[in-house]
This record gives sequence, structure tokens and C-alpha cells, in this order.
Amino acid sequence: MTDLDPAPDPVLRGAALTLGYPGASDPVVREAEVALTPGRVTALVGPNGSGKSTLLRALARLHPVDAGRVELADGSSALALSARDFARQVTLLSQTRPSPSGLAVRDVVAFGRHPWRRRFAGVDDADRTAIARAMAVTGTTEMRDRPVDELSGGELQRVWLACCLAQDTPVLLLDEPTNHLDLRYQVEVLDLVRDLADQHGTAVGVVLHDLDQAAAVADDVVLLHRGRVRAAGAPVDVLTGPLLSEVYGLRIEAVVDPGTGLVRCEPRGRHHERHARRAVPAT
Repeated sequence: MTDLDPAPDPVLRGAALTLGYPGASDPVVREAEVALTPGRVTALVGPNGSGKSTLLRALARLHPVDAGRVELADGSSALALSARDFARQVTLLSQTRPSPSGLAVRDVVAFGRHPWRRRFAGVDDADRTAIARAMAVTGTTEMRDRPVDELSGGELQRVWLACCLAQDTPVLLLDEPTNHLDLRYQVEVLDLVRDLADQHGTAVGVVLHDLDQAAAVADDVVLLHRGRVRAAGAPVDVLTGPLLSEVYGLRIEAVVDPGTGLVRCEPRGRHHERHARRAVPAT
């Protein structure tokens, strides 16, 4: 796409979403707007309790909507679709997934094909093609016959991601996909997320705690604070020192790397001051 080409329309949009929990006096999310667009990664960031995961789950129809709409590309309500039809449009990789005992990797990945199968029908050629493609993209083909009980946390996360890809939807939602992974697997998962958008045109919405990860992987960042969207836009416009310091309640310096153009977010606590004083030569 060139600068002259119009931006594609969102394929999933949360419009003026207000979300709460039973018994709570105040909403968790208030009048939030978020749009997921083909070929782009949108990162939801913010402090704990700001409403990131609740908003993502509402987009996945796993949290009830008190007010507002969840819309598809044609403006129709995503909430009006049957569960099966919605599962052909949107898939979610949640924070917690079971570790099914006694199943091989290929069987877990095959779960993703359920929305496309006719009742009582077995795996057909389309299913086999989608499963093979999902495993190839996630680098899980060679472990296809291994029991999932034997996998590491990073390997299992890739298997569940392959399951989501086998579902073959235009929208992929990820809730903290790098949580509990070591550094290598964090990088691999984020590289894969970026590839899905760039090479497959997937519209990705992802909740991230790490601001540097959000800056590196996302085209668009939605910053939430106390249940409201405080800012939304390109990482360089949203991840600024003054804005992050206000939202997170501590001093954060945001520096644009001149080599990569990426934003680096550096929290500043008392330990930084101690190191700074030690670095000053005595006179």
C-alpha cells in the first residue's frame, strides 16, 4: 500500500463501549473506541486495572456490553451473529489456556477447525490445509506428533497460537501473549504477530504490558487509563514521556532510537538517581 492508497476499513470495531461487572458501582471501561484494521497490529496498553483485557474480551464477545456496539466491517452488529459465524470472523488467544493431557500437538491445532466443520463431519482437505499452514507459520510442524504434556511454556504458547491460526479468521485477538515466556519466546511470538499482519493481512489486537514491545510490534497504540481511552495513534505519538508519566504515576522517559525509529520507554525510579549520582566523578 502506498501513501496515496486509502487505508482499509476496520474489520472489527468497538464503538463507545461501556463495560462493567455485576455488583460493581462503576464501569470498568467507559465509552471506549477501538478499531482493528487488516494488515495492522493494534496494541492495548495501560496500567493494571485500566480495562485492557476487559475491552479485548468484549471485542471477542466474552464480556457483556452495557452500552455501545461491537461492529463488523459492514457496520452490522457482531453481537447478532451466531457463535459459529462469529468464530469464523474472530479468534482469541486468552491469557490462560488448558494444557490438555494425552493429546498430540496436531490434535490441539485441529481444534481450531471446529467452526468450519459440518456436524459429525471429519477432517476434510480444507481442514488439513489450514492445519498444515498454521503449523508451518508457527514453527510447530516438527513437533506435530509430540504430546502437549511434554512441551515447554513457549512451545505450548506457539501450539495454541497455531490453533487460533487454523481457525482462519480475519481478526486475531491476543491477551498478553508474551506473559510468562522467556525472552527468546517473547521475541518469537511478537515476530510471528508482526508477520501475520504483514504477510497474511490479519487484523491483530493485542494486550501488552511491556511498552517497548508495544512500540516495536504495533502500528497503532491505544492507551487506557482508569477505563477510558487516554490516547490512540501511532506509537511515537502515544508513547510520550509526559503522557506515560501521567498515566502510570511515575516518571517515564520516552526516547526515539535514531537507528530504528522505535520508541524506548524508560521508567525512572529512585535507583536511577542513585546510579546517576555514582556516575558523577568526584571533584
